[in-house]
Amino acid sequence: MDSYEYHELLKELTTKIDNIRQIIAPEKLEARLKEIEEIEQGADFWSDAKNAAKIQQEKNRILSMLKKYNEAAGAVEDAKALLEMAEAEGDNETIEELYADAENLKEKVTKLEIEMMLSGEDDSKNAIVTIHPGAGGTESQDWASMLYRMYLRWAERMGFKVEELDYQAGEEAGIKDVSFIVKGENAYGYLKAENGIHRLVRISPFDSNAKRHTSFTSVMVSPEVDDDIDIEVEERDIRIDTYRASGAGGQHVNKTDSAIRITHIPTGIVVQCQNDRSQHKNKANAMKMLKSRLYELELEKQQAAKEGVEKSDIGWGHQIRSYVLAPYRQVKDNRSGIAYSNVDAILDGDITKVIEDVLISQSK
Repeated sequence: MDSYEYHELLKELTTKIDNIRQIIAPEKLEARLKEIEEIEQGADFWSDAKNAAKIQQEKNRILSMLKKYNEAAGAVEDAKALLEMAEAEGDNETIEELYADAENLKEKVTKLEIEMMLSGEDDSKNAIVTIHPGAGGTESQDWASMLYRMYLRWAERMGFKVEELDYQAGEEAGIKDVSFIVKGENAYGYLKAENGIHRLVRISPFDSNAKRHTSFTSVMVSPEVDDDIDIEVEERDIRIDTYRASGAGGQHVNKTDSAIRITHIPTGIVVQCQNDRSQHKNKANAMKMLKSRLYELELEKQQAAKEGVEKSDIGWGHQIRSYVLAPYRQVKDNRSGIAYSNVDAILDGDITKVIEDVLISQSK
């Protein structure tokens, strides 16, 4: 990096910090913190545990936001002041150190940008994810299992916890269906970018003629609803079926009909849960999944009304991302328009940058 490039970078980062400042309004956040401190000192504050927890969550979010903003803004201002001083004194060693740290400085501001994009009402929530293969039998089911592994590895990289709710293995390979909760800060904010159809092109390992196959799998992501979101489900609108959970055999086979399938008749949404031995727990988790899907459906309807689009079947032309393993190797996201060559790393869960590029492109 030369002097001109570094000066241009500092201009760019300064503009970004100014834009972020206008969005988050640090003075208002600090004023809100003072209000919360006064509320906390009230005699009855801790008597309402639910309200107290909600306010504590808001306080922690504000503190985290201010800390990240101040660190990024301070780093940019320090770099500008240090550069000015070093150039005035002809301190080439310090200037070279600043150049060497340019990427770290850029990354710090980019992370703050991403944090701004994850400040939506539901972004901080846990995410309920369902992966369902499209037409294509074993080929698509194997692709679904590859995506499931990708998200498990990504969650591990992010320090998130994953709780499996339902898993139905494919007859020959892969999975017919899987649902799971990803628990962690901004889990939904990140994973909402994965909502859509994922397309795979490869030489099929199941084709003796080694022909290229195209497979589709849908990924549905919903925010885990909490008590603050009132989703009413009428008894007359649902059908509940019980069945014996499938398993690998041996001691894991359930001897009772503990698995639960709930069909929401007005929308046709079907959710199922079989991963707990308790029918009661499976039913509670299935209801949570249903409410989250209904909430997500309402959000989608509102968004579709704004954009004038309709939902489509799993198939050609509706994918959000393509993963090509043959005749060349590339992952390309249709929304950001960016192509990536590190295909193996992405399929091994290194998808944070892919997601962040989508979030940045959608914010413009």
